Amino acid sequence: MNSSDLYSECRACPRNCGVNRFASAGFCGEGSKIRVAVACLHFGEEPLLTVHGGSGTIFLTGCNLRCAFCQNYQISQQGMGRDVSVGEFAEICIRLQEIGAENINIVTGSHHAPAVAEGLFEARKRGLTLPVCWNSSGYDSIESLKMLDGLVSIYLPDLKTLSSDLSMKLCASSDYPDVARSAIEWLVERNPLSITEVSRECDGKTVVKEKIESGVIVRHLFLPGRFVETADVLEWLKHKIDGKAVISLMSQYTPVPFKGSDEELERRKRALSVIENRLVSSTEDSDLRDLIDAYDFDYLFYQELCPDTEWLPDFGRTQPFSYKLARPVWHWRDGFV
Repeated sequence: MNSSDLYSECRACPRNCGVNRFASAGFCGEGSKIRVAVACLHFGEEPLLTVHGGSGTIFLTGCNLRCAFCQNYQISQQGMGRDVSVGEFAEICIRLQEIGAENINIVTGSHHAPAVAEGLFEARKRGLTLPVCWNSSGYDSIESLKMLDGLVSIYLPDLKTLSSDLSMKLCASSDYPDVARSAIEWLVERNPLSITEVSRECDGKTVVKEKIESGVIVRHLFLPGRFVETADVLEWLKHKIDGKAVISLMSQYTPVPFKGSDEELERRKRALSVIENRLVSSTEDSDLRDLIDAYDFDYLFYQELCPDTEWLPDFGRTQPFSYKLARPVWHWRDGFV
């Protein structure tokens, strides 16, 4: 199936909005072409992805959700980015490979899946050999995921919540829990976990790190004041995929200094009222550690508590992150940098 089959009456994601994306934008805010905001070597992803050289992240524009707390809202909801051809997308992948990326990490591509598949196919033709990671919200259709078979070997879906009420209020999607669970189970069964050790000489010493070659890492972001929701998610993960995939529990929830129209800001404020829009407390951090100890997952990452907001990205800058977190390679305004 090619992109025209899914884009003419759009079924590229579970929204099934039915828009002809060759003529206008779908719910995601996007047409039929890939739009890219930033590409960089990213060192803030899970250690299995960053390893020694960093993850070659490509941040796409648009999104099929409307998460009120999204730190990437400039690109996911406000359209920051520009169209790239299949050839330019492939060239971005090749450049990331040339400067030492451990993988190609496609961030928020669910609504662009058909076009990304074409771009990755072209990149393979041009010499891309790195594993590709599909970094998504978890709101993926099985039909689109099938288009990535043979092109993607690592999957990094979110499992934001199992509450339909919460997902509707925060992300504008009441069916998110069912869709995400189905996608995750489907991916885990078809992508066995493969982790290897990779060594590199550094300052006269041999440093050995683990690297994921294929399989699934499931992310969950703890929402302040919503401990029960996280407990429900971990319960499901323990019984459904423990031992078959990696779990990544994040405590980085950060209030974002949003900019936008008065109407947009008011709408976001109402949505965020269903959680406590603040940094995670030390008490919550301690409770989360107790919870994951009790579940004793086979393979779980837990993010250290980050008590500041300095790491929040600004995609209007050529370097959206701190230089500690990322090295810019391509920017929507400047091209290759």
